[in-house]
Amino acid sequence: MLPPSPNNNSKQRTSESPERVNCLEKIHEWLDENPNVNACRDENHLTFFLRSCKYDLEKTKKKIKCFYIMRAERTEWFANRDPFLPEIQDLLNIGVFLPLEEKDELNRQVVIIRTSAHNPKVHSQNDVFKVSKMILDLLLRSDASMSSTGIVAVFDMDGVQIGHALQLTPKLIKRSVDSWQVYPCKPKMLEFVNTPTHVNFVLNTFRLFMTAKMRSRIVVRKGTSEAKVKLPRDLGGTGMSYKELALKWKTAVEENAEYFAEYEKYKSILK
Repeated sequence: MLPPSPNNNSKQRTSESPERVNCLEKIHEWLDENPNVNACRDENHLTFFLRSCKYDLEKTKKKIKCFYIMRAERTEWFANRDPFLPEIQDLLNIGVFLPLEEKDELNRQVVIIRTSAHNPKVHSQNDVFKVSKMILDLLLRSDASMSSTGIVAVFDMDGVQIGHALQLTPKLIKRSVDSWQVYPCKPKMLEFVNTPTHVNFVLNTFRLFMTAKMRSRIVVRKGTSEAKVKLPRDLGGTGMSYKELALKWKTAVEENAEYFAEYEKYKSILK
């Protein structure tokens, strides 16, 4: 599966709203004046940020700047994103981050995050986050509506062990929360399912670094998800299994190896 490449031709501009055209021109001017913010200038990509900030130019500039600073600082997530590295292949085969094909009743993208699928004695949490960001980047590239409708993240906590919890240091948790807040798609709900009582201390640490609005979107369940969508069979639904979804997204990531290599150059220049 290959997400469609962004369309940059001039014909597209003629059908854009005057507000979008005007905002894009101002963003391009701002990028010209701030060469240290080495952002991808594809208009569809920049529009993701505009939509997620409801066309507030100052908020959009801040989010773009923070996003590309993150990409420069978090080399463990955003550098050397070769799909064929053994550690990446391992996690793609496991399926740690699985977007569903069907959206929910509010047209929101639902993503299953399998927090305990990897072996903490073998796989680093940073590599888990790297694979997750790779798939999220592909998802954004292929579906522009996500910047407006947002994401429902379903964290499957089934099988969580102390080793998984120990990988999530407060520093790493803060970085994870910060990354969700600067991506050009908003988490509309964070649903933790199959949640054992002993992981509450980790969830409480996550809450410490969240905004009040994001904390209000957390739902913790001992049972399965209540998302209004065709869930995977592993969660009691009738949709594609975890194994089938993992194969689908592994293929997509591998087919976009050139995209990951090209996109790696975009990051704010740190001084």
